Amino acid sequence: MTTDEILSAAKIEKRTFLSESERNKCLEFMAECLIEDADGILKENEIDIENAKGRISEVMTDRLRLTRTRIEDMAEGIRRVISLPDPTGRVLEEIRREDGLLIEKVSVPLGVIAIIYESRPNVTSDAAALAIKSGNVCILRSGKDALKSAAAIVAALKKGLKRAGVSENRILLIEDPTHESANRLMKANDTVDLLIPRGGASLINACIANATVPCIQTGTGICHIYVDESADEDMALRIIENAKTSRPSVCNAEEVLIVNSKIAKSFLPKLRELLTDERIKNNLIPVKLICDERAYEIIGGQRAGENDFDTEFLDYILAVKIVDSVDEAIDHIEKHSTRHSDGIITNNRTNEEIFTKCVDSSSVYVNASTRFTDGGEFGLGCEMGISTQKLHARGPMGLKELTTYKYIIRGNGQIR
Repeated sequence: MTTDEILSAAKIEKRTFLSESERNKCLEFMAECLIEDADGILKENEIDIENAKGRISEVMTDRLRLTRTRIEDMAEGIRRVISLPDPTGRVLEEIRREDGLLIEKVSVPLGVIAIIYESRPNVTSDAAALAIKSGNVCILRSGKDALKSAAAIVAALKKGLKRAGVSENRILLIEDPTHESANRLMKANDTVDLLIPRGGASLINACIANATVPCIQTGTGICHIYVDESADEDMALRIIENAKTSRPSVCNAEEVLIVNSKIAKSFLPKLRELLTDERIKNNLIPVKLICDERAYEIIGGQRAGENDFDTEFLDYILAVKIVDSVDEAIDHIEKHSTRHSDGIITNNRTNEEIFTKCVDSSSVYVNASTRFTDGGEFGLGCEMGISTQKLHARGPMGLKELTTYKYIIRGNGQIR
């Protein structure tokens, strides 16, 4: 199907209402078919990985790679969505006027949701599951590096829809990797009710600059952790190790460490030993530490350049800065954060309150890893993306964020 044919099919399909039981049945069969088709999906994924060799980093290759366990996790994510409450048809507010007129504010699906995303095959199933559960039609456009994987996943999901007796046009995949197809989605005002870009800064900025359909700003994560002078240093090391190294290629990984000057001389050598020396001994990829002048004097590493505190590395790289107070840490975050996830490690309740009130990010952490900013971890089943803006949705986007509302007014002859 061409992009225009896909848009036409989506426009027709969104007029079809599915009951909650029908939607849940779709999800059951979608999960079942993912497992059934795992061998074929893995075969197509291997082709994507082979084609991407030499063009993407090892870390990004890991993000692209599927395994049987990862496919099973994708299916389990779909099953978790089944158990979540139906986000549609909820009466959000009710007003009964003196003349008997009943005004209800009711949650309804958005309609057609388009997702443009880069090379993360699991996004395909997560987005489709949330769209189906929330009563929406889903148009997917994967990055070219994962296109074969995405096509195989969508084929399995469509098989699930067919098995449930539902039109396969509830889930549509654009297989045209050109900029023209992306631009067509961005300007499909007569069809697309919400566009969600998931990927790097260039993709998100292109959508924000060019889209004439409603667009959610998501994803780019220059995530900070500030280690306060009162912090438990051992706890801080555990949190930073997890936030930086557990999966550096994702948007909730830590990119910047800020350390209070009162503990920097004791803390930073321990950090260097943990993230570089010990990892080398254990045959793990060491973390490159890019330091401002004060941190460089203590632990060496690489001197920070002009743009290093504004870079989402998505790799084993951590920018390090020393400050003299919580206020200075907040000022730095205000200047450089992408409003995704930022945290403080502290035992000082006053500094905790100042930080959580003043840091204007979608998720603000106290004494925990930023890696928890995730729809599954937040109890949303999975996520459509992480919104870093404020209107309509903020933070991990689950089912409720894929609905809007309308007013339904019931009377018995009232006139004004």
